[in-house]
Amino acid sequence: MKPTLPQLMSLNGGFVDTAGFLALHGLFTAHVTGNFVTIGAALVHGTSGALTKLLALPVFCAVVMLARLLSYSLPGLGLPVMRTMLVLKAVLLLAGGVLAILFGPFADGDRATAMIAGLVLVSAMALQNAVHRIHLGSAPPTTLMTGTTTQVMVDLADLMRGGQAPQDKAAAHARIRRMSAAVAWFAAGCAAAALIYARWDVWCFAVPPVLAALAVVLQRSTHEGDAAAR
Repeated sequence: MKPTLPQLMSLNGGFVDTAGFLALHGLFTAHVTGNFVTIGAALVHGTSGALTKLLALPVFCAVVMLARLLSYSLPGLGLPVMRTMLVLKAVLLLAGGVLAILFGPFADGDRATAMIAGLVLVSAMALQNAVHRIHLGSAPPTTLMTGTTTQVMVDLADLMRGGQAPQDKAAAHARIRRMSAAVAWFAAGCAAAALIYARWDVWCFAVPPVLAALAVVLQRSTHEGDAAAR
């Protein structure tokens, strides 16, 4: 069954986050929360990568702000907002992958090459987060599963307790299916990244740009299908 665009983005989010963590000394590329923890761990244990993790937050924030501003400018240029941002994400993933493959494996997470590769990948995932917020707000998050998993457990508990109105029960079932799928696709991306990294090391970064390109194709076909239906 063909994945939806958010599901394909979740697969890529899990893949990039896991690959970045493994290859770039614990750097979380897809979300910033984990980097606060790993910064502390790097400082306590004296391991490398603390500076890159510290820079990840301002870079992430700057890219999200730029993406939002870009979303206002693109229509005036005659460019589709969502597709353009997905293409830019694919380009950043390609650039980050090339850097990782050319200069990795990285013995030091704070070397300039490792830092640049990591922050380029952070920028790509910041764009993905921005695309989700701006265009796919009704879909489960594609890079952070904590809230999604919590909602699934809350709905399961409510269904076990019973007593809901039929429409509330139906909504809970639909929400569980949609959110469980997001978690499953993200987990599949994590597992795939770990397996490929274990076998081919930094060559695992060849996969995310391919997935991002598929997302562009999927978004275009979906958009054109919706336009034809209208």
